[in-house]
Amino acid sequence: MTASSPIELPGLDPSWSRWVPVPGADGGKHRWHVLDNGVPDPVGTLLCVHGNPTWSYLWRRLVAAAPPGWRVVAPDQLGMGWSDRPAAPRTLAQRVADLGALTAELGVSGPVVTVAHDWGGIISLGWALEHRQDVRGVVLTNTAVAMPEGDLGPALIRLAHAPGLRTAVTQASSVFVRGATALSRPPLPREVRRAYAQPYDSAERRRAVGEFVADIPFRPGHASRPAQEAIAEGIRSLDVPALLLWGPRDPVFGEKYLADLRERLPRADVHRYEGASHLLPEDAPQYAEAVATWVTDRCGASNAPTPGRGGASAQPARPWAALADRAGDDSPAVVAAGGVPVSWARLARRVSDLAAGLAAAGIRPGDRVALLLEPSTDLTAAVYATWRAGAVIVVADKGLGLRGMRRALRGAAPDHVLGSAAGLAAARAMGLPATRILAGPASARLRRALGAGHDLASLEVLGRTSSAPAEPPLDADCAVVFTSGATGPAKGVVYTQRQVGAQLELVRTAYRLTPGDSLVAAFAPFSVLGPGLGIASSVPDVDVTAPATLTAAKLADAAAAVDATVVFAAPAALRRVAATSSDLTEEQRSALGRVRLLMSAGAPVPTPLLRRLGETFPAAEPHTPYGMTEALPVTDVSLGEIEAAGPGNGICVGRPVPGVEVRISPLSPLGTADGALTGSPDVPGEVCVRAAHVKDRYDALWATERAAGRDPGWHRTGDVGHLDGEGRLWIEGRLAHVLTTADGPMTPVGPELRIEFLDAVAAAAIVGVGPVGAQVAVAVVVPPGRARRRLPRADRLTVAPAELAGTVREVAEIDLAAVLVAGALPVDIRHQSKVDRAVLARRATRVLSGTPVRWASRRSTRP
Repeated sequence: MTASSPIELPGLDPSWSRWVPVPGADGGKHRWHVLDNGVPDPVGTLLCVHGNPTWSYLWRRLVAAAPPGWRVVAPDQLGMGWSDRPAAPRTLAQRVADLGALTAELGVSGPVVTVAHDWGGIISLGWALEHRQDVRGVVLTNTAVAMPEGDLGPALIRLAHAPGLRTAVTQASSVFVRGATALSRPPLPREVRRAYAQPYDSAERRRAVGEFVADIPFRPGHASRPAQEAIAEGIRSLDVPALLLWGPRDPVFGEKYLADLRERLPRADVHRYEGASHLLPEDAPQYAEAVATWVTDRCGASNAPTPGRGGASAQPARPWAALADRAGDDSPAVVAAGGVPVSWARLARRVSDLAAGLAAAGIRPGDRVALLLEPSTDLTAAVYATWRAGAVIVVADKGLGLRGMRRALRGAAPDHVLGSAAGLAAARAMGLPATRILAGPASARLRRALGAGHDLASLEVLGRTSSAPAEPPLDADCAVVFTSGATGPAKGVVYTQRQVGAQLELVRTAYRLTPGDSLVAAFAPFSVLGPGLGIASSVPDVDVTAPATLTAAKLADAAAAVDATVVFAAPAALRRVAATSSDLTEEQRSALGRVRLLMSAGAPVPTPLLRRLGETFPAAEPHTPYGMTEALPVTDVSLGEIEAAGPGNGICVGRPVPGVEVRISPLSPLGTADGALTGSPDVPGEVCVRAAHVKDRYDALWATERAAGRDPGWHRTGDVGHLDGEGRLWIEGRLAHVLTTADGPMTPVGPELRIEFLDAVAAAAIVGVGPVGAQVAVAVVVPPGRARRRLPRADRLTVAPAELAGTVREVAEIDLAAVLVAGALPVDIRHQSKVDRAVLARRATRVLSGTPVRWASRRSTRP
């Protein structure tokens, strides 16, 4: 039996449902079903338009999360959901007119923000163009308004559009209806899938589903094609804020449709919900809060300008300024692993020629250039030439893994890819729709196979006879770099020319670098900074995806190549250096003996390791700057200062470097950082930073940027810690890893450090098990390697022996519900040091409930 209204559906408040008789163009009336939160005298209205074959149930979370004072109106389109089934099919133009008739009947007037999904997108935009005077903003989720050049339309919809199949899959059966909800990952709950199907329980009630598909204007000459083209072009003149929310795993509307929307709405805010598929409002429930926040921020009565990031007000030098200053210097500037030294003069000339060549070849200011090159002189030259040409480098290093690189690069949407033969082959495999530039020699056949239209050598020649490009504005974008992905999908971080210049100046000042210094960059993200700092640099022979492949001998050879005075390496690399230092020759020891400054960052650096390295670097002062992809450095501390600070709850990372301010947002009882920023000592909370070199924004992650920058001018780091009475910062873990116990929030790093002092423990992690607000602490420990042969497999957790558990409990100084043993801890690929406590917590929960577990495929750190 067909129900006449939505009944007993999860998340749907029956009081929102109403039926509205609306006069039709044919003189009759159609009864519409509408979800309406019924706000009297609203400050504005969210007009939510669903697509095919969903209905207004799609918007239930947004109705519940409406911004204060805003009305939400979410109709079922005619023929869909619980609204009337007209006798004749509806064209695109008719659906736009239908929506206008409904809003007139409801008395909807400005300000209005349209919110739409799927084919509701173009209908909502058609309404917006006809009601410009009322529209304050538009929100679109996984939709399309046009088919990009050469595109035939979404493959799944074309299949359903085929005359031989359309009736069978859309009307005669529920295949299309149920297929829409089957796209979600993870799968939607059964009751939610049933809710979407409830209004479509007969062929007659599904008739409009097939008619909707038939109305998609795939080909010229289709009755709805003129309306579609008019709307697609018309939105270019729609001068209101726009928000694009996207599920990248959508098999219907892929990346090209998002790119098309961004080209038509160039000032739109964008947020990509990694992992989400086509049905974004279901796959990313947090979208509702994001829309509510965006509407308040962007579409309210007044929008105050966002304060700056703070820091020094002086204009920084351009990133290539130091290189230009040494253009007449014939001494080595860059030495890549196994490569021939390149002088300052040669590098400066090459950068200048390449910049002109890139511009002459059609790379424009603001274009994004993905760099798929190993650390090399080619990479260094390409970075500075791209900056000088006013374009934007996109750097996703191999440390993200192939899948992570693909996700990152597709999200960054580069216009060009510059890479080695292997890099361009990877770009093709990743499906990057960009022009290609080859670095290095290749046969004509290989170039054709790779799709390379240019190569670096020919661009350099072209640049010698081309005009130098104009200098880009200081506030123009110049880089998109990615976080390590240690606590979730890697995020793109955007820097401007000004911010990169400020970072280089800060590093020079903080570490007293002069042209007489030289750098060994044993950490891939820093392999190109030497020319910007005005100091010679070298890169050791190391696999960037495996920092532990760096031996003391390889590091010494790189140091000797430039007579290095400064070394920067990741903690995992330095552990290997210390372990292999006995293999050094006298000449290699001499090279490392000239190093005055040893720096390590990216993850906690154990004090015992720094002490051990004193034998390898006898003249070096060890420093462990604290920072992140979004801002580095933030603080700095030497080994001597760490020892003077003594033990504490966390890791002492020192005082802020000049020009950087640090504040703490206190933790709530449930582990959120909701408190007002404070500089008071001994207050645990989220670390917040303000400085001139802090990133400009997250790329295509509007909601993430909004959360990280909700205190105007400050960046919320996601780390938790506290300031002590001497102004030193102590890091206690990640905000996402804070335990929420019945006694209040608990941070993990302090207990972990105390446990790791035990001889019987090589590594430890503290995780929370149980519901938020009532979690208990569980320790996961890795015994030393000598005992591994008596351990279970490294991919399993087991309950620790009583003696070990007792010792761990004794030193932890917190209540532990259990002590578990692992052969390894899951860590990130780039640093091989950042422990994924969220993964551990899930597995600890399953072990303690009696369910066997195995690790997901990712790197582990072993003693």
